[in-house]
Amino acid sequence: MLESLHVKNLALIDEAEVTFTDGLNILTGETGAGKSIIIGSINLALGAKADKDYIRNGAEYALVELIFSLNAKQCRVLEEMELPTEEDGTLLLQRKIAPARSTCKVNGETVSSGQLRALAGVLLDMYGQHEHQSLLKPAKHKAMLDDYAGDGVSALKKELKKIYTDYQMAKAELDDNRMDEDARKREADLLQFEVNELESAAIVQGEDEQLEKLYRRMSNAKKIKEAVYFTHSLTGYDNAGCAGEAVGRALRELRSVGSYEEDAQELCDQLAEIDNLLNDFNRSLANYSESLEFDEEEFIQVQERLNLINRLKDKYGNSYEKLQEALTMKTERLEQLAHYEEYLQNLEQKINQEKTQILELCRQISEKRMSAATVLTKKLTEALVDLNFLDVDFEISVEPDAEHFAEDGYDKIGFLISTNPGEKKQPLQMVASGGELSRIMLAFKSVFADEEGTDTLIFDEIDTGISGRTAWKVSEKLGQLSKEHQIICITHLPQIAAMADTHFLIEKNVVNDRTATQIVPLEDKQMLDELARLLGGDSVTEAVLSNAAEMRQLAGKAKQ
Repeated sequence: MLESLHVKNLALIDEAEVTFTDGLNILTGETGAGKSIIIGSINLALGAKADKDYIRNGAEYALVELIFSLNAKQCRVLEEMELPTEEDGTLLLQRKIAPARSTCKVNGETVSSGQLRALAGVLLDMYGQHEHQSLLKPAKHKAMLDDYAGDGVSALKKELKKIYTDYQMAKAELDDNRMDEDARKREADLLQFEVNELESAAIVQGEDEQLEKLYRRMSNAKKIKEAVYFTHSLTGYDNAGCAGEAVGRALRELRSVGSYEEDAQELCDQLAEIDNLLNDFNRSLANYSESLEFDEEEFIQVQERLNLINRLKDKYGNSYEKLQEALTMKTERLEQLAHYEEYLQNLEQKINQEKTQILELCRQISEKRMSAATVLTKKLTEALVDLNFLDVDFEISVEPDAEHFAEDGYDKIGFLISTNPGEKKQPLQMVASGGELSRIMLAFKSVFADEEGTDTLIFDEIDTGISGRTAWKVSEKLGQLSKEHQIICITHLPQIAAMADTHFLIEKNVVNDRTATQIVPLEDKQMLDELARLLGGDSVTEAVLSNAAEMRQLAGKAKQ
């Protein structure tokens, strides 16, 4: 259940906090007062796309916080998503929107907006102002029925999608490989040349790196040798003034006085060690200089081998692994072409087997859809009668079409309805008005909420296109729903507002020379005044107030 909403620096809201209750929470206010900002802020907290324009003018950031009390199912989902949970079952969602970026947190841990959106469907179900328009899209009908059918259909569709993907790939492979004898021979000749080229190269893993290193050494050998020779002469013992000769002479001088002074002997030992190190270094340098000797033919061989490897890498792939992969693929393809008819037969057999599996899965899905459609049709019809569709004839049709299957089955799903006795049922999108669509969507929401155990339902102007007795029936339906679920509803209709357990007024005021949207919880007397405003327009008379009081009494009786 949504316990509270805290909004700061968002659009026209400076700072506001709303504490929601069980039952039916009604939000009313003048057009343009900012009611949709409230629902929008909940959407933002649950991962909707954020924009810096949402930030209130002059503020550095906008902040939305939601606090939920979770049921056992929701706690399990959080654990499966590896999101932090609190011992008391509360959940704090925070969304901070800054000009550069926005951050999302769940119980203090930063998460992605994608994770928040995944979590949103578990925490609440939201009905937007134009959501009923989705009923006009036949593709949506299948999704709604499958949602109701539950895990059984979902698991079968997952299996079907995998096989269907393999089936499509196999069909594409078959189409791509239908060729005449001449084309097959040309491809085989090219493949044989490429396989021979790769096999004859006999490239060893790491060989290219070793050759690159050797090539750099050989191509710079002259410069290296000059540097080594010069260093050897500077550190040697052969010429006067060289480091080795100077250290040797210094060592002889120091040894001549070493017997007179203990400290001089220690220094003599240190210099002797330096002399030994320098001597070892000079010999190593001489050996290294000899290793730099190579003939021109060896250099040409290294260069040619390296050119060959680089050419093959440019042609088939820029690494040893890619070259081996290319060789394997071309060898396998060559084998396919060598046994071409057998290859095609095996591919066709695989396609036929997968098609058989697909049709069987489609059949199982169709059976489950038909079973779910029967139950859902009955429940939706009952819900529609409650919503003042007195002579409604509603049907969810499931029509299998084995010639046209896809990754979600082969059924055509249709919502058919007749609201007038004697008239045949027709597709919903052909006959339903805006007001009827909003009530049909409410019927769906009520049935699905009972099935899924959704704690919180949010309705943004469910009253589109309705009035009079129908509005009262919608109000009664919301009242019934609110006994088992928390309902948050924005409305303009007094019939719906009269059913409120908790009533909030959304209004715009000028505070410190700036327009700000405020959210005010109403007491009983204030609720009557707001009902009277909804009933009476500009002037609120005693008669209108009396009417408002009577409407509240009727709502109370309906809820009982």
